[in-house]
Amino acid sequence: MSNLTRYEDLNDLFNGFFLKPVGFPKNAPALTIKTDISEKEDAFLVKAELPGVKKEDIKVKIEGDTLSISAEVKQESEKKEGERILHSERYYGSVSRSFRLGNEIDQAASTAKYEDGVLNLELKKLANKPSSHLTVE
Repeated sequence: MSNLTRYEDLNDLFNGFFLKPVGFPKNAPALTIKTDISEKEDAFLVKAELPGVKKEDIKVKIEGDTLSISAEVKQESEKKEGERILHSERYYGSVSRSFRLGNEIDQAASTAKYEDGVLNLELKKLANKPSSHLTVE
């Protein structure tokens, strides 16, 4: 009985056997969108970090009060010395985040700017429609 090995975490068993061949290399950065959202009286301000992503590869989708940000990440780096490649790294993937903001967004009045790896959105709130009541007869 002393030869038995106890696995504290079942994931350790599967990570070593099944997942390593399809996982990302340990030196590849995590594909995430770090996001800050603040609210003003008439708008939501969103700041999303997307370093190394081209502006053309970013998609912002607004449906009612839901904001979705997605991007295709394609990063290649190659270091050469003469004709011999000493080091080469590449990774590809997609990343997305979605948020419910609590107010519908006026897409026509909203703006999006991407500069230095940061996406800045100013999402104007749709003016609240006055509620209407039915007259009970």
